[in-house]
Amino acid sequence: MQAKYRSHPPGAAKRPSQGGHPSLYIHIPFCARKCAYCDFYSVMYESAAAKAYMDVLCGQVSKIERPVSTIFIGGGTPTVLETPLLKKLLRRLGKHSGKGAEFTVEANPESLTADKISLFLDEGVNRISIGAQSFRDVKLKDLGRIHNARKARNAVLEASKKGFRNINADLIFGVPGETFEECAAEFREAVKLPVTHLSCYCLSFEKGTPLYEAKRKGGVAPVEEGYVARMYSYAMSFLPERGFAHYEVSNFAKKGYACRHNLNYWENREYIGIGASAVSYLDGVRKRSLPDVNEYIKRASSGASTAISSERLAGERKARETAAVKIRTAEGINFRWFRDVTGFDLMELEPDAMRKLSEAGLIKFGMSKGRRTGISLTKRGFLFCDTVSSELL
Repeated sequence: MQAKYRSHPPGAAKRPSQGGHPSLYIHIPFCARKCAYCDFYSVMYESAAAKAYMDVLCGQVSKIERPVSTIFIGGGTPTVLETPLLKKLLRRLGKHSGKGAEFTVEANPESLTADKISLFLDEGVNRISIGAQSFRDVKLKDLGRIHNARKARNAVLEASKKGFRNINADLIFGVPGETFEECAAEFREAVKLPVTHLSCYCLSFEKGTPLYEAKRKGGVAPVEEGYVARMYSYAMSFLPERGFAHYEVSNFAKKGYACRHNLNYWENREYIGIGASAVSYLDGVRKRSLPDVNEYIKRASSGASTAISSERLAGERKARETAAVKIRTAEGINFRWFRDVTGFDLMELEPDAMRKLSEAGLIKFGMSKGRRTGISLTKRGFLFCDTVSSELL
């Protein structure tokens, strides 16, 4: 999935230089079944549509002329694709996955086979992100997932056995009916697996999803906020103790394994988005592709634009967006860095917001020789990160 917010900035884990090149995101919108909580664009898998869609994507990939720093194939469920289609796309991406480039594929346990894992490794994929979501069958059923806990564990173990050394597992907490003890047990189980990265998301009730409707009609009651805060606080303390640095609101990584692709988003750098609903940000212009597989295929095949919106980001607006996403990282915002990349002094741009957030105990100032050098989230700030980001916009 392309990061709206999720999807991964800097912090305790240092990132390698990306050389100034944009990241490349490819959206595979097909799923075996739509999850009740998901608001990312996806459709049910249909073989003929998938083949036509992949033909279009491969053609678009061939036209990319500039180097890319990272590649991320997300969805949807990329692994729902038949092996020949995956191979075709990966082969086409081969010229872009240069030495040292991070190359991630998202995978779901029910459709991740040993053959697909081998294919990924053979074609240069060096990072796999597994949508485990939980290691409890009851919770997975409540989430509407079609895999069970055994498959979630086995997917991670098989990926490691086959040769992946950079493995992420997604986990969701705060599911209705979940207790603190059950949540804590899942974090403890996760760190025992051969993973190098954990993305931990609080369940959200997004408008337009079946889960949101169930909540609106009284069929589902969200977990009480204090309980959810306790679950998240446990993750923030327990996971670093087990070697997973908390480098962004929802993300934890072992040293050297922070997701470089998502770090690019959180620094508001350039990225190329290919596929239905994907977003690109190049040369100061952000474009959104239409969220319709069939129309996307039709337009792309005829050479027409697949964009449904285009906007130029510059000046104060770009600077404020940069602040709003970068503050999500444990590293926070260095004032000199901010001035270098935006041309603005953050203290002058956001004096009222920073005073308000500081007084509320949501941000803290970095200091050097008696001077303020930057801002970052406090522990309380991580709990209310959306509030902090909104204040900076």
